[in-house]
Amino acid sequence: MSWTRPVKLHELARGPVSLKLAPDEAQRAALAKQLGLLSLPSFTADVTVKPWLDGVEVTGRFKAVVEQVCGISLDRFEQPVAGEIDLRAVPAGSPHAAEPAAGAVELDPDAPDAPDILDGDAIDVAAVAAEHLALEIDPFPRKPGATFDYKPPEEETSPFAALKKLQEPKG
Repeated sequence: MSWTRPVKLHELARGPVSLKLAPDEAQRAALAKQLGLLSLPSFTADVTVKPWLDGVEVTGRFKAVVEQVCGISLDRFEQPVAGEIDLRAVPAGSPHAAEPAAGAVELDPDAPDAPDILDGDAIDVAAVAAEHLALEIDPFPRKPGATFDYKPPEEETSPFAALKKLQEPKG
């Protein structure tokens, strides 16, 4: 069961559309599996979808609680995740679509992202929210308070040390 909430471009002719998104338990379970989480106890997003050039702009915020495995202690733990949603998309063939780059590409980290290309005449706002959640999830989760205490062995471990032990007289 996938979680979708399409908004057709023609629906925006009357103006911006505000949405409160909240997948049900089965949809959160499927989304957790897709994102590699143990579970997704909560996920909500407040978004506004409005016309932008010949396409669409999606802005808003999301909040979630994700359950992951600590990379240090291997304990399960939950942590809150929140973030901003900011995406622009245009239909395929739009004059505002980014041209495929040929050769070297100069990237300006302060410049706005090029608009995405829509597959049809609608944008799946739930997929946009899920994508932004995926970008905020820590790929190397660490449970609060977990510490890595590695102590190297105190004895010599070189091959020569092993040979030395074999040559020592047993007494």
